[in-house]
Order: sequence, then C-alpha cells, then structure tokens
Amino acid sequence: MPRAEPDFKGSIGRTFRESRPWWPEPRQAAAGTPNIVFIVLDDVGFADLGCYGSEIATPRIDRLARNGVRYTNFHVTSMCSPTRACLLTGRNPHAVGMGIIAEWSSGYPGYRGRVTHAAATLPEILSDHAFATYAVGKWHLTNIADYGSTGPTDDWPIGRGFTRWYGFHGALTDQWNPELYQDNRPINLPPRPGYHLSTDLVDHAIGDLRDHVTSAPQAPFFLYLAFGACHWPHHVPDAYLKKYRGRYDAGWDAVRAARLARQLELGIVPSGTGLSPLNPGVAAWSDLTADVRTLSLRLQETYAGFLEHTDMEIGRLVDFIDSLGRLDDTLIVLLSDNGASNEGGPTGAINLRKHMVYEKESPAVGLAHLDAIGGERAYNHYPTGWAQVSNTPLKWYKKNTHGGGVRAPLIVHWPKHIAARGAIRSQFHHVVDVAPTIYDLLRISAPIEYRGVPQLPIHGTSMAYTFDSDAKTRKQVQYFELLGDRAIWRDGWKAVTHHDKGTDFDADRWELYHLDRDFAELDDLAATQPERLEQLTALWWSQAETFNVLPLDDRDWERAAERLKMGTVSRFEYRADMARIDRLFAPDITGRSYTVTAEFEQEEAGAEGVLLAWGSLFGGFVLYIKGRTLCYEYVYSESVKHRLQAAVPAQHGRVTAALRFQRSSATAGIASLRINGVAAGEVEVPHTWPTHGTTAGLNCGLDAGAPVSDAYERPFRFTGRALKVTVDLEGVVPSRPDAAYKTVLKEQ
Repeated sequence: MPRAEPDFKGSIGRTFRESRPWWPEPRQAAAGTPNIVFIVLDDVGFADLGCYGSEIATPRIDRLARNGVRYTNFHVTSMCSPTRACLLTGRNPHAVGMGIIAEWSSGYPGYRGRVTHAAATLPEILSDHAFATYAVGKWHLTNIADYGSTGPTDDWPIGRGFTRWYGFHGALTDQWNPELYQDNRPINLPPRPGYHLSTDLVDHAIGDLRDHVTSAPQAPFFLYLAFGACHWPHHVPDAYLKKYRGRYDAGWDAVRAARLARQLELGIVPSGTGLSPLNPGVAAWSDLTADVRTLSLRLQETYAGFLEHTDMEIGRLVDFIDSLGRLDDTLIVLLSDNGASNEGGPTGAINLRKHMVYEKESPAVGLAHLDAIGGERAYNHYPTGWAQVSNTPLKWYKKNTHGGGVRAPLIVHWPKHIAARGAIRSQFHHVVDVAPTIYDLLRISAPIEYRGVPQLPIHGTSMAYTFDSDAKTRKQVQYFELLGDRAIWRDGWKAVTHHDKGTDFDADRWELYHLDRDFAELDDLAATQPERLEQLTALWWSQAETFNVLPLDDRDWERAAERLKMGTVSRFEYRADMARIDRLFAPDITGRSYTVTAEFEQEEAGAEGVLLAWGSLFGGFVLYIKGRTLCYEYVYSESVKHRLQAAVPAQHGRVTAALRFQRSSATAGIASLRINGVAAGEVEVPHTWPTHGTTAGLNCGLDAGAPVSDAYERPFRFTGRALKVTVDLEGVVPSRPDAAYKTVLKEQ
C-alpha cells in the first residue's frame, strides 16, 4: 500500500473507488481584512508637502491628509536603508543588521547590509495570512556582494516575502535611464519617448493590482511602492519644471519663513515655534552672488516640479484603487524615509556624483548648462539652503539625528475605519512602530519562530490608538544613530549630538531639548539640567549595546571601498547581451592598471556596435566600433572627455581589439589600443573615476543605460558574432583596502 503524505487526511485504497480524496483548506484572510499600501518617498523633507506647509503643489497627497490623519511627531532614521528595514520589520535598524545603507556594510552585526532572517518582514508574515504581496520601486536592503544577476537572491524582495518586484536595488537612480530589475533578474529598457521612472513604477503598481483583482479578487493585497523621487538626481518632465519658474525668486530665507507661517496656521507646529538658525555653511540669500542665485533658483524649481510630478503619479494609483471600489477599505501609509539632503553643498551641482566626492563643481559649470537641469543630460541636486527649507523649521539634514534628519511626514488614510478626517496627531512615534500597527489592526501576532529561525522581538509600539485619539503617546524610548551622530528620546526629552567625521567621539558635545515644548530644538538645556542629560546619554549607551549599534563608525564611502577591495578575482569574462552588471558588482579598477580585450568574428564588410560600456554620460568609458573605426571614449564630466580611435581592418573572420590602461597615478593613466596585436595609438587620461563612483553599470554588446557616448544611439547593439570581452586587473590589492580611494580624493 502506498504511503500517504504525513498531513494527508483522506484515505487511499487500491483504486479511486475505494479511496477518499482530500485537499488542504486554502488560506483565507479574516472577514474585513483591509488592503494595505505603503508609499515611501525619498529625501522629502518634513515641510515639503502642501499639507505640511509647503508652497509646492501636492493636491493628491493633501487629499489623503484631508481624509486621513497627519502626524507631526513622527520620526525615521536619517538614511534610507535603515528606515526601510524598520518599516518592513518593526525592529530597530542596527538590531536587524541595517544600521547604515546597504552599500556601507562593515562586517559587524549591526552593519551587515542585509536584514537578518531573525526579523521576518511584513510581506513574509502577511503572505502567510493570505495576502498577495507586491513590491515596486526602491529596495536597498541587499548587500552589494549579492547584486549579481545570479544572486544569491535570499535578500532580494522575492526572497523576503514579495510575490513580484519591479524596481531597483540602490539609490542615485537616473529617472530617465534607470537600471531596473524584475523579480530576480536585471532587465534593460528599450528607449521610448516620454519615459520617466515614476510613471513606469506606478504603471507596474497598477498592473499588479489589476492582475490581482482578476485572479484573486477575494484576497487582500499589500503593495509596497517606493519611489526614487525625490532623491537626486532631480529629473522631471519639462512641463512641471516650467510651472515653477520664478516661484522661488524671493530666496530661501523668505520661503522658509513663509513655510513656518503656514505650518503655524495649519497646526503642523505648536504656537510659538521659531525657525532654527541657518545651518553652518548656509549663507543668507542676500549674501549670494547673482550667478549663484540664478543657479540655485533653477535647481530648486526642478526639485519642486519633481515632487509635484510624483504627487500626480500617486494620484493615478489612488484613482485606480478607487476605480476598483476598494479605496475606502485600503489602508494607505505615506511617509518619507529621511530628511532633506545636504549633499548638494552650498551651491548645488548638475553632476552631483562627481561634485560630492571627487571634484567640486563651480557654479559656472551649472550656469553654462542651465537649461539641461532636470533633463537627461544632468545629474542635479539643489544647494543646502533649499534643503534647510525642506526641513523647516528644523536643524540639520539627512544623515543627522537632529530634527531635520529624523522628523518626517506621515499620512495614514483609511476612510472606512478612521473617523477623525483631517486630524493632526502629535504623539511621538518612529518608523519602527508602523509594522506592529499593521499586526495590531489585523490581530496578527508576530511569530516567535519563522521558518525554523528564532525571531527577534518586535521593538515598535502600535500606533493604532492614535487614529481616533490624541491621547498621550504610548511609546517610551527611541534611540537614533547614523555615522556617529547620536540621539535618544524618552518621555518628551531628547539628548542629541552632532558628530564631525574624523573627530574624537568622546569630544562630541551632547545637547538637551524638551521636545514636547521645543519643536525645533532651539533651547539647549544641557547646561541647566546636567543630571537629566547624563541619564539620557547613559541610556543611549545602554540602548546601543542592546541593539548592536557599536562600534561607532563615522566612515561612509570608505566602507564601500573596503568591501569592494575584498574581492580577489582579477579576471572577468563577459558575453554579448548578458545581464547588466551593477556598478557596485563591476571589476574594481580603482587605482589599478587593467586590460580590456574584445574578441569577435565579423564579415568582410565589418561589424559595428558597442563592445563594452561602463558607466554613463556622467562618468565612465565605452569601447565601440562605428564605420570600420574602433573608438575608445573616457568620460570624466559633462565637458571633459578623452577619445582615441583606430581603423579596423576589412577582413573576414576573427578580430581582437584590446584597450590597455596603464596607471601613471591612482587617478590618472595612459589608454592605448591594439588591433590584432598591432599598436594603434594612445591618449592621456589625467582624471579618472573610482569604480563605485560611476553612475551606471556595465554592459557587453550594447549600451543599455544613459549612453556613455553621443556618437551613437543606444542600445547600438553589436552586429558581429561570438563577442567575448575579458577584463584583466593588474597590481596587488592594497593592504589597507581604502588606501587607493583616499589617494583618489587627495589627488583630485
């Protein structure tokens, strides 16, 4: 007699007439279970939404606020990956291994660059309770060691509970030419007029929900929509950019004051709240030169248009959910992941990736390319003065633990169950509290063990009591840390310290604020209440030990450099039409000589197209053939490019083309070409990018992203046969893995 499966509850005889079939009961959600939608904005400051006091038009988000609840004392971590880890797990970021962005993992438990499986995610648990789960947009919770097309994908969205994913791994995403993934593989987008990433993401979100209601109409859905907006580069359709021309001519001091006035009128900030002083490095608007003002205005106009465009796309999604008849019973949670970014520096830039780390961009460069800002040929970001406007009335920015870095907008919209339409709530809460709120509403208990792995306890506090009540907050303690900035909140009091990179942690000065009475952190009480400050700082150290915050580390990009230098492979082989190699997974050529060898077959008439494209028009290089000419182009900036070319012989059969890059220093070298072993010229490249500094990945046999060169139209697919490209690295990895990167900064 055959053996039945252990959980089989039927009976098996010799034939079906003597047997009784059995099927397991399908999973079903409890009656009345709502759909859930998370909408995550990127680098949008506390004061940027219209319903939080901004002059930027966000009518669709404002409508959600009018029919839901706004929070004014909601906090996040001050960078994206940690906030997302908290949001999806209900645990503190360092405790789950995501104390910093995924790229900057450092090998310590709190900084693994991935979410531990001891913290099951919201989609994993909801999937077990009959939800269909869809992720669209930014993930940023996978260690860079796993970015390759073959994974491992355990920490990609599909591996952490989502049924589908369409989006991107990290930040800095080009809105016109993004590097995208679908489920567990990279994809290439064919060029199409009018494309914008935000529109594409909402199209896919709508598509997922359309498929859902046609195939599983009885099941609830969980949609996680994480925009690239409004992280730099600020890219926006021209019509939205033009709407804001002249709107900011009064300058950031006046706009910040106007926002505070609206916040006071709306009740977003308590009566009597004042503006924090201008942050260090931010000049008064009246002290700027005319040229710097002109550039600053265009950069801010672009950001405002970008946010309004995002609002329109959010409205499209909400309208679609409404068309399904499901809006009233869909819980929508909208938030930003951290405060506004100061990464543009005092004057902003049109090529921020280069400007931020490798070479400061003068305002003259931006002025010379003023009309490119917001379009495909710019990688722009506004100055710090506008970032402080975004964070009105707060101090500091993204990456800091003062209010400007960690206080964020939060809107909850659920018409069927939130009676207090348009209410403003002032209870202190943190992004770690969102997941336990969902579990509370669904009457779900987070498991003690999940798929054989013992689970961390939930660290957050449900916010469900706030939906219809302004009762005292139930949260007790919340710590903050990022790049050495630290803070602790307890019972309405906040101790906080701002840390300057490279300085002694023990020399940092702690400040003390009674946050319940001092919204903008203006009145430092450290000198008058030293005992309270001492108690809070001692509590911070205790929390730091409990939640894996230690060791304190103020390195940022150096951590990624160290991680990249751990690779020991020196030879890489690529084939035409392979999956894109992510920029953080590409061979590390920083400070090293290397050779790129392309072997292929052609007819006597010749072949043409891209052999290898590495990076984009904002930084990188390409090797291609066009009109029987082998071309090498190295792009250092929008105006600094180096070109070398040589004739390809008219022959049938196998051809070998080699690019040799010989370093003359860590940041410069001589590029030379050889065709079939014969030298074909050289060119000096006096400034080069580190590997992880380029803004796009690596492609073989085509250029699939923002094209590196203007000499062809992408994808400019290679027409020869059997293309194989090898990259051979030379030299020894430095004993100090970040040494070459420090040299890069020093020399540039």
